Amino acid sequence: MRKGAAAAGSAVFFVVAPGTVAGLVPWLLTGWAAGGPWWVPVRVVGWVLLVVSAAVLLHSFARFAAQGLGTPAPIAPTGHLVVTGAYRHVRNPMYVAVFAVILAQGLVLARPVLLGYGLLAWAVMAAFARGYEEPALREQFGQEYEDYRRAVRGWLPRLVPYRTGHADRRGQPPFQSR
Repeated sequence: MRKGAAAAGSAVFFVVAPGTVAGLVPWLLTGWAAGGPWWVPVRVVGWVLLVVSAAVLLHSFARFAAQGLGTPAPIAPTGHLVVTGAYRHVRNPMYVAVFAVILAQGLVLARPVLLGYGLLAWAVMAAFARGYEEPALREQFGQEYEDYRRAVRGWLPRLVPYRTGHADRRGQPPFQSR
């Protein structure tokens, strides 16, 4: 897939998937109206988390188009395994970011319903990643994906970014890109 088509497809998928899960559904649940007074530092943490998570989400989508030459959508997957940027810290940065955006909205708006919804959304995303994405990536990229999967956790980001060609701290073999 060419970069232009990958960028357009990723933009459409961004609006449809994260736009629905982290935008439309929270709005339907709350109308984005504050639920009541919360301690100001909690709301500040929520705003910081919201900005950082949105940036990670946008960055991850851009990586799929620019480096993977594809989209996050299962119908138009990447042609290359993306293991740079946020993917050096966690295998599922888009899902982690969507989850964090929902939690951030819960903190900013003082709406516990969003915290519960965030956990439900995470459970669905985790099941999809485990049941569909990991087997599909294993089939498409073989040992390349297996090496990356062993070196980088799926949900808890590494503090030290994984670097191509360097041994992992956990004693795993280094990932070699194609």
